[in-house]
Amino acid sequence: MKRIHRSVTSVLVLCLVLTTGLFGQVPQGDPAPVPEAVAIARPTAGEIALAERSLAAFFETADPAVREIHRKYPGLVAVRVPPPNSAIVPDLAPYFQAKHQSNLEIARSGNIDVLFMGDSITDFWRNDTGPYAGKPVLDKYFKDLRIANFGIAGDTTQGVLYRLRHGEGQGFSPKAVMLMIGTNNTSRNTAEEIAEGIGAVVLQLQKDFPKARILLLGIFPRSTPSDPVRATIARINSIISRLDDGDRVHYLDIGKAFLDAEGNIPEDVMSDRLHPSAKGYELWAEAVQGPLRKLLR
Repeated sequence: MKRIHRSVTSVLVLCLVLTTGLFGQVPQGDPAPVPEAVAIARPTAGEIALAERSLAAFFETADPAVREIHRKYPGLVAVRVPPPNSAIVPDLAPYFQAKHQSNLEIARSGNIDVLFMGDSITDFWRNDTGPYAGKPVLDKYFKDLRIANFGIAGDTTQGVLYRLRHGEGQGFSPKAVMLMIGTNNTSRNTAEEIAEGIGAVVLQLQKDFPKARILLLGIFPRSTPSDPVRATIARINSIISRLDDGDRVHYLDIGKAFLDAEGNIPEDVMSDRLHPSAKGYELWAEAVQGPLRKLLR
């Protein structure tokens, strides 16, 4: 009897956790396809049906008190299928629409050799002044290239998917794409979910730009070595490295360039331990200029 009650308690706890949002808010819309290399294992229809039959059989022989709970609160104990991964459901926050429209104008004009795609870390390549001024470095290293910067500060994998599907992936044919996205997902998604989101973006880029080669950057380190986000980023990068096929997708992790011997981010590299300073952009440019130009040949 004690064993039965322990089993029921475990089931109740599991279902309550799922009901209160372990997997986050259920996103709207259809999930984007994901490369097999980064796909999260999800239960098949057959496995779900088996779980439902097993749960029904359990209640048939359960303690009367347990069956009474089930009768009083239908659905309290049930097989819960994990909702879609929000990181792969295209969705753009309303306050990003103005920058999205600006990117559409650039896309329609064409004449682009290289596309920079990402969030604020990419976006700030266009900053002339301030603590995160990337443009002087961009001009120093890449002035000869026709670059379109579609970075939007604060964006996520789902935002990039939306933007590509709504015009930023049409109207031009870049030779190369430099992509880094996902750090803004770390507050709401697991490492595995974020890796799926990055994989979905890579797949969309390949669909939109079949002639382009993609330089997929590992997410840059942020915060301090003891912050759990460091482990999350390391896990994401480990998974997305599988997307490198040696042909159209080339993975590159330059994170160590921003760290000192103890794994800390010097203040003159990233003053807020997230966004590169001019020195940080210099380190970035030095690390990618060779690989990026190689993809343009």
